[in-house]
Formats: sequence, C-alpha cells, structure tokens
Amino acid sequence: MKKNYYKIICAICAICGFTSCADFLEIKPQDEIILEDFWNEKADVDAVVAGCYAGLQSDAVIRRMLMWGEFRSENFMASGTNVEGDVMNVFKENITAKNSYTKYDAFYTVINRCNTVIKYAPDVAAHDPGYTQSELKATIAEVSAIRDLCYFYLIRTFRNVPYVTEAVTDDDQTEEIEKPATDFYTILDALIADLLSVRGDAIVRYPESSPAYQTGRITRDAIDAMLCEMYLWKKDYNQCIYYADQVIASKKQIAEEKKKKATVSSATTALESRLDGYPLVLNSRSSNSFGIAFNKIFAKEFLSSSTEADETIFELVYDNTAAGNGMPANGCFNAWFGNRTDKGQVLANEVVVDESKKESARDIFANETKWTDSRLYINFEEDGTVVKGQYENVSLSLSGAKVTATYSNQYTKDHNSSNWIVYRLPDIMLMKAEALVELMGESVDETMRSECFTLVNAINKRWLCQNSLTADTLKKENYTSQSQMRKLVMDERHRELMFEGKRWYDLVRLSMRFQNMGANNIGWLDFLSTAVNRRTGPNGSLAKSFFKKSFEGNDTYTQNMWSLFWPYNYDEITVNPYLVQNPAFGSGMSDSYK
Repeated sequence: MKKNYYKIICAICAICGFTSCADFLEIKPQDEIILEDFWNEKADVDAVVAGCYAGLQSDAVIRRMLMWGEFRSENFMASGTNVEGDVMNVFKENITAKNSYTKYDAFYTVINRCNTVIKYAPDVAAHDPGYTQSELKATIAEVSAIRDLCYFYLIRTFRNVPYVTEAVTDDDQTEEIEKPATDFYTILDALIADLLSVRGDAIVRYPESSPAYQTGRITRDAIDAMLCEMYLWKKDYNQCIYYADQVIASKKQIAEEKKKKATVSSATTALESRLDGYPLVLNSRSSNSFGIAFNKIFAKEFLSSSTEADETIFELVYDNTAAGNGMPANGCFNAWFGNRTDKGQVLANEVVVDESKKESARDIFANETKWTDSRLYINFEEDGTVVKGQYENVSLSLSGAKVTATYSNQYTKDHNSSNWIVYRLPDIMLMKAEALVELMGESVDETMRSECFTLVNAINKRWLCQNSLTADTLKKENYTSQSQMRKLVMDERHRELMFEGKRWYDLVRLSMRFQNMGANNIGWLDFLSTAVNRRTGPNGSLAKSFFKKSFEGNDTYTQNMWSLFWPYNYDEITVNPYLVQNPAFGSGMSDSYK
C-alpha cells in the first residue's frame, strides 16, 4: 500500500463525470508534479478536487461500495459462470485476507488527495487574488465531506481503520504511514465534528446552468444526508431526524420553485397528493403505463429534463462513452450486472426473485402489494437479471390482469452510463422513519408512529401501479407495535434500496444497535439471521455455516461482532505492523478457514 497510497499524491487524474460541465472537469492528467511548482493558482486546486471525484468514480472504489454494501446480504448470488474467484468466496463467506476486495488503498488515495487540498489550498488563496476566502472555505468543505464519506465506508466495512487527516507527500512520513487502527465510534464522532465544522461553508445550490453539479458534487444537502446517517449509526435519533428534516425541506423548496416555472397538469397534481407532500419522482406515464420514475432516477432520461435534483442528493456521474474516452463509463455495473454482449457475474438471489412469483406469504414485499408494486419489476427480471444499472428504459403496463414489464436500451459493453447514487430522498425519509421507531418506545408514541407510517407509505405508494388516488398498499392498522413498525421500515428500505449498496450496512447497523438485547426482546441477530437464512444454494449453506459457528459457538462477544466486518488485506497487515487482524478471521495469513 505504501507505494500506491503514500507516494506524492499530486498526480492529478482528469475527472470525466459531469456531462456539459467541462469547465471544472476538462483537466489534463499529469503523472508527477513538483509540489512547489504546482500550487500557485485556483486552477491547480480545482485540478486536485477533480482528482478527488475521479478517485471516487474509479472502478476500484465503486466496486467496493457495491460489494461491501450488498454482496454479503441475501440480495445477490453468483450467476454461475465466469465469476471471479474472489467474488465467489464472498458469497461463500470464505473471505480471507488475500481476497482482493479486502483492499482499501483506493479509498485512502482519495483521502490523501483531500488532505492535500486542505493543506495547500490556503496558501494558494493567499497568493491568488482570484481565489476568494469564501471559495476557499467552500473547497475545504467539499473535500472534507469527500474524505469523511470515504472514512464512513471504511468503518462500516472494517469497523476500525487507521485514521489519517494529514497529507502524506513523502514515503518517509512513517508516523502517518504506519499507525494502529482507530476505534469505530472515535472515527464516527470525528467525522460528525468535521462535517459540522464545514457545513456552513458548503455550496447550498449550484446554478441551473450546471444541473449535474447539484447532484454530482458535494452540496450542503449531501453533508446533511451524511450527518443524518452518521447520527443514526451513533444512535442519536433526534439529531438524525433534525438533519433528515433539513434535506427534506431543501428538496421541497427546490420542487416548489420548479413548479412555479412549469405548468402542472391536474392529473399530475392529483397523483402528487398520494405522496403526502414529499417531492418524489412520480411513477405514472398515463392511465395504465408506469415506470417513468425508474427512468428519471436510475437512467439517463433526466439529462434532457430539469428533474435530476428532485430526488437524488449525491451521486457519482458516469457517461456512455467508452472508458478512457471522455468521461468514464460505469465498468462496475457492466461487469457485474451484464450488458448486451456479456452476462453479468451476479444475479438477484433466488429468494428475492421468488417474491415476484407469489401473491401471498411474501417475506420482503408486503402481501398487500399483490402484483402492483413496481419494484417487483424494476429491481430484477424473472431470470434474476438485475435491472438497475442494466437498462435505460423500463415500461410497466397494467392493461391486463397483471403487470407486464418491458425492458429496452440495455447498455452496451464499456458504455454503461448508470450513475452510482450515494444518497436520494427515500433513503433519508426511511432513516428518519427508523429513528422515529427507536424514539417511539415499546409503549408506542402515537404521534411518532403516525409520522413514521406516513413516511414509509408515501414511498410505497409512489411505486403503486394504479392511478387510484385512494389506493394504499400498506394498512396502518397492521403495524401497531414498535417491533412491527421496525420491521415495516426495514422491509421498505430493503424494497426501495435493493442493489444500491445499502442492505448489508443496514444489517450491520441493526446488529450493533441491539447487540446486548436478548432474543425475547428484539434479538440483536434477528434481522441478520433472517437475511443469512434467505441465502440459497450451496454458497448460501456455506454462509449460514460461517455465521452459525461465529455466533453460536464459544466465541466471545467481540469475536461475534467482528464477523460482521471484513478482514484487513494481507498486504496491509504486512506493511503496517500496528494493524491487528479481525479476530473473526484468524491471523489472516491462511488461504482458507480452518
């Protein structure tokens, strides 16, 4: 990791991810830059900031965002052929320290670029009269948030990691290169404090002339979304709700401003009434045709409209040109989900796909939805092919007895333009709902229960393949206890955010929250056990065996919890003598479990 992570990180990568926003992004890559010859003007700072985003867009980072957040859950399984050995071993829960997906150096590369900006940008502002103090503060806020986002991914994956906030520009800086891992909650508190310190300096909104900036670069909404989630992990539910409300209010304001500039039909206004005032993208195209919400959120249809910021808060932006020619294509989705030429390495798990084949006794989708929940069709096809990240257009018809789905414009190889969404409004709404559940208590505060249900139901109704304004998919009277409301919220998160890199982190968060509660109460393993038991096939059996040994054996509590996280990579253990391997994975030096 030393040579990749700790060499001089002033090598600038051209970021190519914001269509029609080339003023910021058309920066020529340079291999080696002498520090004193580089940091002279604002354009130099912009180049490194661009490199921060380029690092996030890199295949090494986005593959891990998806892998770490999804592949150990019940959502995915191997497609059967041409699957990477390291990917297959993740499905088997045979994750050793030599698995390539335990490498985290690409995240630290981005972190160090951010640290470098924070170190050198103030000197540039002191010498460049065209670089104002407000612009400097906005830059520091932007890269601080990118750095904090990287660390948030790292601690949710590895629990404790080395925490570096100083720029490393020389391999001889051993005090930064070699250091022990910092505790999860210590880093979490530091990330929250850092975001709070820069929040007021962040860009609130980019001009309409740069629409992709509003969601493709860090804004105050993105920082508030991060704070909302971090406080949820910290179990500070009031602060989680506060920052959720900040994001929701901002999105409502944007939506209201757009309404004033456009003519809204009475039919659209009526459909919006189903959303209880939340500015979610509408799903209906016409009387019996649905799916427009998918195309506006997950595909490229938004580029020709002004709706891109209605729901998305922060995303990594890709283009449909070949990788390396202009903006990068999304190679992660191309390889794992497939394309017109190649079958993907992963499919929706059988247990997930089975949900679309039955009307009753569903485990994930509420029984009340029957056939009319769009997400039964926009998440996956009947053969398990993942739809998100695969197609530019999905059309659903309710002209017959059941919903029929038509998928078109599948991405070609090396031309996948699906963005990677880090935060969107339903995610924030459901985090607020989760916080309300924990605050309502076992005695159930009815005001909180009502608000929580409204949040969940608005999201659920948005995907309803019905134009009936009175139709509800969920019945409030079915969710009266705290445990029922908790399950409702987590099931809705599962339905809404499937394949978006959220599921495993949700399971880890709940396991950490209820770690000291017995099975007669919530049972801190209830959600995790359900997810693990859903995993099917031979690999599913191996996964169940791993967790059964870990949680039901003679391991200590610490070892039990550690099995939810990942081992450090062999190279990291070798290079950094202060790292202590995850105890659930032994020394980390063997190729397989004993």
